Amino acid sequence: MAENFEELPAQGPAQESGAPPPLASHSSRGQQRRRQRSVFQYITILFAAALVLLLYTFMMERRQFEQQQQQDKADISDLQQQSVSAVQRLEGLLTENERLKQQVQDLQADQSKLEDNISILEDQTIQLQEQLTQVSQAMDWFWQINEAYARGRNALCKELITSMEAAGLQEHLPRENTTDTDRFSPYDRYMEIRDKIIK
Repeated sequence: MAENFEELPAQGPAQESGAPPPLASHSSRGQQRRRQRSVFQYITILFAAALVLLLYTFMMERRQFEQQQQQDKADISDLQQQSVSAVQRLEGLLTENERLKQQVQDLQADQSKLEDNISILEDQTIQLQEQLTQVSQAMDWFWQINEAYARGRNALCKELITSMEAAGLQEHLPRENTTDTDRFSPYDRYMEIRDKIIK
């Protein structure tokens, strides 16, 4: 009994000195695992946050890209409409220009015709004035011849007839009777007197 009692203290300290190391090792391993889990969770959170941020950035850039595409399409559409409008205006101006050119050509042709007509009318006016002058001169001779014949001055009448025919005015005597009577026209009366004076 005494020996056993004496052996117990010897065994007691041995057991006490050997027990702490397994507890400390187990505790350090648990802390290490917790630290590893904490680090892993932290890394996971950072990775998730980075992934979310990257996804958000991608979505924002995609949205901006789509908006820019829509804006570019709208700008292109506006430019196309402006181009079409400009082409239409240009075509309209070209058509109007051609119409004005044709109108100018027509006006020039009309002006040329009017100038020709004016020239013709001027020539006709000059001819009419000459004819009127000749008719007036012929009638002056006729009245002198008729008066000389009526007074029986045959010599003077013959002289007047000769002078009138030398000037060629007898052909300009009116051949129509404008008095609405049965009397001869000036030309017929002249020929009647001439036939009696010049034999």
